[in-house]
Amino acid sequence: MKRVGVDVGGTFTDIMYCTDDGQVAVHKVPSTPQDPAVATVEGVRELCGELGAGLDELGQFLHGTTVATNIVLEHNGSDIGLITTEGFRDILHIARKKRPLNYSSYQDLPWQKWQLVKRRNRRVVPERVNAAGEVLVPLDSDAVREQVRVLVANGVEAIAVCFLHSYRNPAHEQEVKQILAEEAPGVFVSLSSEVAPQYREYERFSTTALNAFVGPKVAGYIDRLAATTRSAGVRGDVGLMTSAGGLVTARRAAENPVLLLTSGVVAGLLGGCAIGKASGYPSVITLDVGGTSADVGVAPDGGLRMKHLLDTRIGDYHAMVPMAEVDTIGAGGGSIAFVDEGGMFRVGPRSAGAVPGPACYARGGTEPTSTDAMVEMGWLRADSFLSGAMRVEPQLATKAITDQVADPLGTSVAEAAVGIFQILAHAMTEAISLHSVRKGYDPRDFSLVAEGGAGPLYAWHIAEQLGIPRVIAPHHPGIASAMGLLATDIRSEIPATVWTSSDDPDLQRISGEFDRLTAQAVEQLGADGLDPADVSVERSLDCRYLGQGYELRVPAPNGPITADWVARASEIFHEVHERTYSQRFDDKPVHIVNVRVTAVGKVGEVPLPAVAAGGPDPSDAVKATVDAIFWTTSNRVGTFSTTVYDRDRLRAGNVLAGPAIVEQFDSTTVVGPGQTAIVDAVGHLVISTGNSGDTAGEGA
Repeated sequence: MKRVGVDVGGTFTDIMYCTDDGQVAVHKVPSTPQDPAVATVEGVRELCGELGAGLDELGQFLHGTTVATNIVLEHNGSDIGLITTEGFRDILHIARKKRPLNYSSYQDLPWQKWQLVKRRNRRVVPERVNAAGEVLVPLDSDAVREQVRVLVANGVEAIAVCFLHSYRNPAHEQEVKQILAEEAPGVFVSLSSEVAPQYREYERFSTTALNAFVGPKVAGYIDRLAATTRSAGVRGDVGLMTSAGGLVTARRAAENPVLLLTSGVVAGLLGGCAIGKASGYPSVITLDVGGTSADVGVAPDGGLRMKHLLDTRIGDYHAMVPMAEVDTIGAGGGSIAFVDEGGMFRVGPRSAGAVPGPACYARGGTEPTSTDAMVEMGWLRADSFLSGAMRVEPQLATKAITDQVADPLGTSVAEAAVGIFQILAHAMTEAISLHSVRKGYDPRDFSLVAEGGAGPLYAWHIAEQLGIPRVIAPHHPGIASAMGLLATDIRSEIPATVWTSSDDPDLQRISGEFDRLTAQAVEQLGADGLDPADVSVERSLDCRYLGQGYELRVPAPNGPITADWVARASEIFHEVHERTYSQRFDDKPVHIVNVRVTAVGKVGEVPLPAVAAGGPDPSDAVKATVDAIFWTTSNRVGTFSTTVYDRDRLRAGNVLAGPAIVEQFDSTTVVGPGQTAIVDAVGHLVISTGNSGDTAGEGA
C-alpha cells in the first residue's frame, strides 16, 4: 500500500511518502495559512508527480493540523450556545478559584475576558441527576425547545449541552440531542456525555464548550480537505492525528474536533520514538524546531507520557481530553531578536513566520531572526539553503543584526549572532529540563532526537548543556512529524468514572465498566473499517490517595478484576506516585476515580531502508571547507575551520569530526567542536557529545 503523511507547520508543510516495499520519499512546500488544505494537496501532488505515482494509488492520507489550536489561541471560534442544568448557568465564568496571578486584584481572567459562551447564550432548563446517576428532576422537554429556539434566534452556530452528573447518566443529554435535531438542524451539537464523560464539572463544561467553539470551523476544514483530496484523485480516507498520539478518521474528527487540539505537535514525538527505536536508542527526548515554535517531548523506553487531565490546557482554557505530554515554546527559525525598551537583549516569542520571514529571505523582512544569526555564523550557506531551491542573502542578515542588535548593544555582529543562538537555545534547554529532570528523569539516560528544519542546528549545543550523551539527527529531520503520522496507530480512548477505593472496592462496577468501554471502543474502530481481530485493547486507571485532590494515570494490571487485582493496581500507583513526587504512602487507601479503555488498530510502520555501507572516511561527501563561528568552553567567540558535507553522499559507517556542517534539502545538521558523529545503518547521524558543556578547541 502507498501512504502519505502531511504535517502542516507555521512556515512549511512537510510530506513523507512510503510504500510497503520500502520506498520512501519526502517533500517540503511553503504553508498556506489562509487555507492549509491548498499547500497540503499541492505538495502531495508535486511529490507524487516526481515519483511517477498517481494520487489515486494512495491508500492512506494522514494529516496533522494546527487548525483547532489556532482557532482557540486566536479566539476566533464560532458563536455558540450552552444548555445546562437550572442553577448552573455560570460554571464556565466562575471556573476554579486558582487565578493566573494569585496576588493581583486587577488581573484579567482569560476565561472571562474571552468567554467561550456569552452569558445571554447560556440557557438553563429544569432537570437534575445525582452523582449516582439517579434522576431527581425529570427533563422539561418543553423548556428545552423554548431555549433552543432562543439560541437559534440569537444566531448561534453550535450548541453545547452540559448537565450535572451526565457522565453517570446521559439520558437527558441524549434527549436534548434529539430535540436539537428537530429544532436546530444543521447546528453543530456537542454533548458532555460524549465529549468528556467523567467527573469534574468545570473541566467537563469547558471541554464540551471548546468542542462546540472549534467545531464548525474544524469540521468545515476537514470537509474541504476531504473534498479536495477526493477531487485530486486520492482513494484512501483522510486520517487525522489526535492530541493523544493516535489517528482518527475524518468523520470522527469532525464530530469531536476537541481531540485535535494539539494534533500538530504530537506527530513529532511519535516520529522521534520511531527514529530512536530504529537507531537502537528507544528512550528519547525530542526537539522539534520549526519556523515559529519548538516542541519538546520525553518518551522513556519509547512510550508516550500523558498529561494529567487537570493540566491539559489549550491557551486559556481547560480541555479534559487525553494529551501526550509535549511542551511548545515560542522559539524557532523565525524568532525575532531585539533590544527592548529597558535595554535587554531578547529573542522571541514573536516570529517573522512564513511571511515576510527572516531578513535573509529577501521577502521584505527587516528584523533579525535566529535564521539570520545562523547565516551570519556560516552555518546556513547562501547557495545551499533547501538544496539551493531557495537562495538567501547574507548581507541582509548582517544588516538586520547590525542595525537592531549589535549597534544598540555595542558589540560585534559575530557576538550578537552567537547571543541570538544561545538565548534561544537556553529557552529550549529549560523546556527539556522541565519535562525531564523535574519529572524524575535523568537526561543522561536519553538520546536527543533533533527534528524540524532547525532542530539539528540547536541539538548539539543543548545536548552538551544537559549532559545528554548523543544526538540523533534522522535521515530526514525536517520531515520527522510527517514520519510520525505514518508510524501511528488508529486509537479510540473512552473513560468512565467509577469512584471506588482499595479498602472497599466495587469490583463489579470496575469490571462492568471495563467490559462496556471495551465493547464501545472496539465498535468505534470497527465503524472506522478495522477488523475487530486486528484491534488490541489497553486499560488504564486514574488514581489518587484517598483525600488527595488530583489523580495520576497508571496502567491497569492484566487479568480479572479481583481483590488481588486491586492490590496490584495499588502497588503500581504507589510506584508511579513515588517516581512523580518522590514519596509513597503505603498505609493510605488508593482511590480509583476513572477507568479508561484504549482500542488500538495497527496501521503499519514506516520502512526505513538501509543506506549503502562505507568505511569511516567521509571524504566522498565533502562539499567544502569554510570558516564558521563557534565558541570555546570559556565562551570566547572565534572562527573555526569547518567541513561541510552533503548528507545524500554520506554512507553507513562514515565518521565525521566536529566542527562540521551537514547539508540536505529539509534541514542542516551541526556537529560541534570536539564532537564526533557516525552514520548508522538507516542513515541517521548519531552525534557523540562527550561530557556536558565540554567543547574542545580554541577558535582561530
